[in-house]
Amino acid sequence: MTFGLGQMAEMLRENGESAVVPRTGMTAVLTAFSAGAMAFLTVFALALSIATGKLADRWEAELANNATVRITASEAVMEDRVATVLRLLQTTPGVAAARALSSAEQRALLEPWFGPDLPVEELPMPQLIEVTEDTSGFDVEGLNLRLEAEAPGAVLDDHGRWRAPLATAAQRLRAIATLSIVLITGVMAAMITLAAQAALAANAQVIGVLRLVGARDGFIASAFVRRFTLRALAGAAGGTLMGALAVSILPDAQDSAGALLTGLSFRGWQWLWLFLIPPLAAAVAFAATMHAARRALRALA
Repeated sequence: MTFGLGQMAEMLRENGESAVVPRTGMTAVLTAFSAGAMAFLTVFALALSIATGKLADRWEAELANNATVRITASEAVMEDRVATVLRLLQTTPGVAAARALSSAEQRALLEPWFGPDLPVEELPMPQLIEVTEDTSGFDVEGLNLRLEAEAPGAVLDDHGRWRAPLATAAQRLRAIATLSIVLITGVMAAMITLAAQAALAANAQVIGVLRLVGARDGFIASAFVRRFTLRALAGAAGGTLMGALAVSILPDAQDSAGALLTGLSFRGWQWLWLFLIPPLAAAVAFAATMHAARRALRALA
């Protein structure tokens, strides 16, 4: 027994933490794989959050300074009604420009729903007038009252009912993305904790001998923490790199409709967010392994 303890002490001096924590095995694979998989998913959660924000900002910019007046009237009075509304808009403070949409433009608006062969000229459709606001904006309620008094059948749509749902949807999707990252972090912490507990339990006899030759629990715990933290850091770095490559090869849509499905990407400084993922995984692994090691060493005492 004396020879065995002396041999173990010599091995401890030579190998340090390698005598405490095995370099290979299922725990090493589980730690690296779980950190890599969680980092990969985190990349897509971040991409979803950023893409949602970009899409909402684009739609907000398109709708923020524009409004539409819809005129419903018989063909006999439509031309006079349009002229009246245009004169009214030109004298309205806050209105930078106003113009009536042509039949071709109205057909283009309806084409996504009804196809390119819609006979707009033969249908009793309302006339649309595009209104552009200046930086100060206009009084919506006051303009509605003027339209009602001077141009019956004219209705103002300031696109407020479209902007509010967009803002709400963007906030909820961002919250879902944030919750996803929190859940991913929790799952990674649980997996690393289980792996650390399994490694500690598998090395219970080695830990007992190390204690006999004078190794303190702090040294044993730090050996596990250091090894599992480095494994998680390496796994998360690989997972982040794979996630970045997967995002970079996605098709980039230019139109707002396609961007909802294929606009998962990073632009410029946004790529820097990915550099935070491996250190975050390492911090989670550090905390999880330290907690597991302290609990396991107390149980083995």
